[in-house]
Amino acid sequence: MQPLLRMSRAIDTINGAIGWMAMWLILAATLISAGNAVVRRAFGTSSNAWLEVQWYLFAAVFMLGGGYAFLRNAHVRIDFISSRLSARTRNWIDIVGIVVFVLPLCVMMIKLGWPLFERAWNSGEMSSNAGGLVRWPVYLLIPAGFALLALQSFSELIKRVAFLTGHGPDALAHTGPSETELLAKEIAAAEAERAAHGAAAKS
Repeated sequence: MQPLLRMSRAIDTINGAIGWMAMWLILAATLISAGNAVVRRAFGTSSNAWLEVQWYLFAAVFMLGGGYAFLRNAHVRIDFISSRLSARTRNWIDIVGIVVFVLPLCVMMIKLGWPLFERAWNSGEMSSNAGGLVRWPVYLLIPAGFALLALQSFSELIKRVAFLTGHGPDALAHTGPSETELLAKEIAAAEAERAAHGAAAKS
């Protein structure tokens, strides 16, 4: 089990680094978008290439960030239900979900996405917009993104099995309040403060 856990940690490191880089891609897309808006307003001109760079960056964040989201357990879950289940049950549900749904989906999308990239690469396919970019980089994001998600799924599968066999901690254990819970507390505190100010103003 230890070699598999070392492999899991290596995959986590890769997707962690890619998630960190994706944060900078978001900043780059924001700056490019702002720059395009300023140039369009100030000089009455724009560039399709820069517009498509924004789309490519957004696609990169979305496609390459799937594995990172899985690593951080940030994907959608029905917390109301899962919080009432035992740790072993939650891990078994994840194992079934990974094996039956996630990994087959990744394999299917890689098999469907690779020919799109290959065809665009061989043909030199370009955007239909004037001054647009080549298409193969954005097509490559499809198999690359699902390959990263498949790797992270394998890593998570190792962690779930390790927990169930007593070789590792529960990766699904809540170590603190979730971001949603923290946001709900902030909203409740703000509402309570507003109500207190309203009551003070009336008196």
